[in-house]
Amino acid sequence: MHVTYFNSLYWDCGQSTVLLVEHVIPDPGARWTGEVARAAAVINDPLRRWRTTGTDLLPRFAAAAPVDVFGMRVAGLARALGLAADRCGEFDDLPQPAMHAARGLRRVYLHPYRWTSLGLALIEAMYLAMPVVVLAATEAPLAVPPEAGAISTSPAELAAALRRFLRDPQAARAAGLAAREAACARYPLKRFLNDWDEVLQEACR
Repeated sequence: MHVTYFNSLYWDCGQSTVLLVEHVIPDPGARWTGEVARAAAVINDPLRRWRTTGTDLLPRFAAAAPVDVFGMRVAGLARALGLAADRCGEFDDLPQPAMHAARGLRRVYLHPYRWTSLGLALIEAMYLAMPVVVLAATEAPLAVPPEAGAISTSPAELAAALRRFLRDPQAARAAGLAAREAACARYPLKRFLNDWDEVLQEACR
């Protein structure tokens, strides 16, 4: 079983039957207000995972827009990156409802991951109706339409998009609504449950 097209393509499963059910999250609701002119990122263990999660890119992005990083073991991140606290906020292991609320206040979501099948935090941000600025790696190009924000392998282009959304709340709102529409269409919970029902019924047969 795979949860993304990327995984089903890249993993060598030998002679095994390969099935795909794209994973989803429960809809947290359109919580975006964008009233805080900062970017939000969600990275667990950013110092340990480093290049995998794009932690090394954060100083470049923080020069374009202050970034608040949510996740597990983010304490000490700003100091380790040589960033001032006002350029790199640290929000360590917030309960999920509190994190959804706090992220929804930020103007834009930053997803700097080089390597992850498909970060569920990205889908969460799209469901929250946040504009997304995303490194075009692994499954992200399939998940994020251009109108939902910016997706590129160029850090310079992504930094420019961060600056643009900070300057233009209306553009941020329009991109966030497009992001939510895309997430609701591609990653609905009902589809996920129906797909798994079919897989389990077939396995039982």
